[in-house]
Amino acid sequence: MKALRLIRSIFRALLALGVILTAVSSYAQNIPGYPASVAAYDPREVALLPRYCPYTQLFRDHVPAGKNPDEVQRWYSILGETFHAMHHYCFGLMKTYRGVILAREEQWRRFYLRDAIEEFDYVIDRAPPDFVLLPEILMKKGENLIRLGQGGSGLTQLLRAIQLKPGYWPPYAVMSDYYKNTGDLKKAHEVLENGLSASPDAKALKERLANLDAVKK
Repeated sequence: MKALRLIRSIFRALLALGVILTAVSSYAQNIPGYPASVAAYDPREVALLPRYCPYTQLFRDHVPAGKNPDEVQRWYSILGETFHAMHHYCFGLMKTYRGVILAREEQWRRFYLRDAIEEFDYVIDRAPPDFVLLPEILMKKGENLIRLGQGGSGLTQLLRAIQLKPGYWPPYAVMSDYYKNTGDLKKAHEVLENGLSASPDAKALKERLANLDAVKK
């Protein structure tokens, strides 16, 4: 009897998995002209990635530009051992692009944004605090959390990025946009002033501050 129940449980799990896989594979038809998975390494998507992505794990086995051992070693020397995990960040960027630009239905937009966060977390969990790209990855995670309606969690990630690298301006921009969109113009103004205090030459922050001042007037 126990064996029969176990078999039934396994069958139901496999059936559910089949439904999920079918749904995911059918998504290719919702993005005309694009493969179902980012692991197809579509040249149009790869071209949007940072220049080190073709030399990361998995990518260098599928992207022609990545088949250069000297470049692989060069990026290891620049980014250290964490470069070993950076293919997950590259996948996360591709999934973010699909969620923000390509997905036509809300359920799939959210699917890709959540999936991207998992890719970002893989690197975040393995990166040392002084990893040079950690503030950027935290910022991308925070941005996606905000897009998913999780503003509080998103702001936490943005603050982590700022604490690690106060002079890195993008988290200030994302944070100020969030406060502006939620109607808290005072807080948005404060964030921009803090950002310009840490990064005085950030053109994007100056433009946001000027626009905010115009809205307030």
